[in-house]
Amino acid sequence: EKDLADALEEGGCDLETVRNIIQGRQLPADLRAKVWKIALNVVGKGDSLASWDGSLDLPEQSIIRKDCQELIDQLSVPEEEKSVLLLDIESVITFYCKSRNVKYSSCLGWIHLLKPLVHLLLPRSDLYNCFYAIMNKFIPRDCFMKGRPFHLFRLLLQYHEPELCSFLDTKKMTPDSYALNWLGSLFSYYCSAEVTQAIWDGYLQQADPFFIYFLMLIILVNAKDVILAQESDKEEMIKFLETSPANLHLEDIEDLFSLAQYYCSKTPVSFRKDNHSLFGSSLLGLKDDDTDLSQALCLAVSVSEILQANQQQGEGVRFFVVDCRPAEQYNAGHLSTAFHLDSDLMLQNPSEFAQSVKSLLEAQKQSIESGSVAGGEHLCFMGSGREEEDMYMNMVLAHFLQKNKEYVSIAKGGFMALQQHLADINVEGPENGYGHWIASTSGSRSSINSSADGDSPNGSSDGKGVKSLVNKMTVALKTKSVNVKEKVISFIENTSTPVDRHVSSSDRVGKPYRGVKPVFSIGDEEEYDTDEIDSSSMSDDDRKEVVNIQTWINKPDVKYNFPCNEVKENGHMFPSHLLVTATHMYCLREIPSRKGLAYIQSRQALNSVVKITSKKKHPELITFKYGNSNTSGIEILAVERYLIPNAGDATKAIKQQIMKVLDALES
Repeated sequence: EKDLADALEEGGCDLETVRNIIQGRQLPADLRAKVWKIALNVVGKGDSLASWDGSLDLPEQSIIRKDCQELIDQLSVPEEEKSVLLLDIESVITFYCKSRNVKYSSCLGWIHLLKPLVHLLLPRSDLYNCFYAIMNKFIPRDCFMKGRPFHLFRLLLQYHEPELCSFLDTKKMTPDSYALNWLGSLFSYYCSAEVTQAIWDGYLQQADPFFIYFLMLIILVNAKDVILAQESDKEEMIKFLETSPANLHLEDIEDLFSLAQYYCSKTPVSFRKDNHSLFGSSLLGLKDDDTDLSQALCLAVSVSEILQANQQQGEGVRFFVVDCRPAEQYNAGHLSTAFHLDSDLMLQNPSEFAQSVKSLLEAQKQSIESGSVAGGEHLCFMGSGREEEDMYMNMVLAHFLQKNKEYVSIAKGGFMALQQHLADINVEGPENGYGHWIASTSGSRSSINSSADGDSPNGSSDGKGVKSLVNKMTVALKTKSVNVKEKVISFIENTSTPVDRHVSSSDRVGKPYRGVKPVFSIGDEEEYDTDEIDSSSMSDDDRKEVVNIQTWINKPDVKYNFPCNEVKENGHMFPSHLLVTATHMYCLREIPSRKGLAYIQSRQALNSVVKITSKKKHPELITFKYGNSNTSGIEILAVERYLIPNAGDATKAIKQQIMKVLDALES
């Protein structure tokens, strides 16, 4: 508590610092207001209501006053303060309605959002700024019956708990029927004041609006046994579900968060990335996504995530890709790590289909056990990307979902999107390490078995596949002569003995990142020779200092920590952490053989950064150029590249820090 009080006292304290001090412990009540204001980024914000004349004259003013009065009556506030507080709350809601041009109604749940804030006894300007920030950042748009946020929640529930999801579906109990006020009030509607405060303490510090989805998921998972055993009618069950957050106690919150964290780590990143338009005030969000989530069969995953996921070490999501296109399309070209399941078989030859599914699950199990790059618990189905052709694949998907298989997703845009993506990132030929993503199988259909047995005598190949060049939408190479001259064909056939084509676990460190050379040049004038620059920073590992990652992240002078992958000129990636202090940027490279430890890979002064660039198509790939600028121009001394998730936040933070350094130097 003392550390936190001191840090807050000094001022200029950011969320990262606060998080490092608190580390998931309970917030002292007297410091809560300060911490929440930092988390909501309203410290030092002016009084938005200053310009307002204060007139409470909306058509629905009497409803607003009645709701505010009810809130005041619930609070234990001295009589003489009640009238002041009532005016504050009513002013906040009225001004919000006027400035945002929103019509007030009681079912919006704003009163419940204000309840935890009123407990903090904030001045009116802070109360408004906090309320505005929560509405803007944490309440999804369309948070009403049949709204998008609830369709998305159903897909998340189905991904993790298909049995529970289909049970609720058959009872026609949609998430909006029980979770409307969970989401709309961030649980304050049902939970006691101290439980709400504890939930908000954690949630606001997470600073991730999507985290509420995982908290909601855990509440359902906890009630699962009761729900499945319920014989009562629909209305009663909805009532039971809706009020279930009221059973949370203070001591449950820590478990609630750690379970939510676990489910979060088992969810594809596309869940957030493709739906970020739900949160925030940007009007862009309204137009950029026309996908109707209510019609989605299951969670969709972007092809870029599928390619990246299995390259990562550690816990995250790994996919087992199932290619459901007809055999001739698959043979013409497919993702080299994909398993083929011909979806036409489902109707044409059900017994063969059942056998194929069995092989598929067996192959999935083996690939996970052997640590293969093709292995993953998460089944991702890939079609062609053309609606009429993917009809059968959708039936196959439905088949897996009916069997209550968890972790089922679909590749967004299918194989067409994959080809387009590889073309966009310039996979130019086999030399750059990404050409092996597409494999093709030799010959015509009739020679399938002979190629499986004949070309790979021991039934296994090196998993690289034919390095056929996929340029803009070309069909992968088909002629036998080229294929056979290339190396043994990576091929997987649905016979009852799945062809084992696993990559050995030793291949997995430092996987090449798609076609590196062309990804980085931004404009042709920058084609200076980077090889010598890169080699200088690759000093021998034994000379580098070994440090404990967590200790470094917790250092008081470290302002930001961004987990990332360092990308080398040859395309190899190394899991790393970028740490930013007031004056320097450090890259700590994880040591695969020694958990929790890292080498200090580089240390660069922030004022030596001359350029930060990213590619439009790949915003997460960031290039830093270091050097010094003098009268004759800019001299580049070093170049570093990182693949940073949520790179926008990272570069923004780093740029702000650089500006601070430059300002300080000038003054």
